[in-house]
Amino acid sequence: MPFWGLQKQLGIDVDNWLVRQSMPQPYSQAAACHAFEREWVECGHGLGQTRARRECQLEYEDFMECMNRTKMAQRLRIILEQRDKMIKQGKYTPPDYHMGKEEPRP
Repeated sequence: MPFWGLQKQLGIDVDNWLVRQSMPQPYSQAAACHAFEREWVECGHGLGQTRARRECQLEYEDFMECMNRTKMAQRLRIILEQRDKMIKQGKYTPPDYHMGKEEPRP
């Protein structure tokens, strides 16, 4: 809680400029990761940087996963490696439309 609420008195909201997903969005729809960012900001509000890093680690990781999709890309890479391994062993044959051999369309 600030000692002097300057933002409120001037009628501005600097927090919206600092938070990426809270900026005005096209078509007035919330951004994809807005909820995750909001949870992270609300968790760390008023805690201080050192304590917030420790206590809000889960919220931050969720927000970063939503923004960067690193865990999803890693899972996809593992799945594709497993598929390639099964193809080499002869245990899996992908359908023709996955191999670029689909029927010509009328």
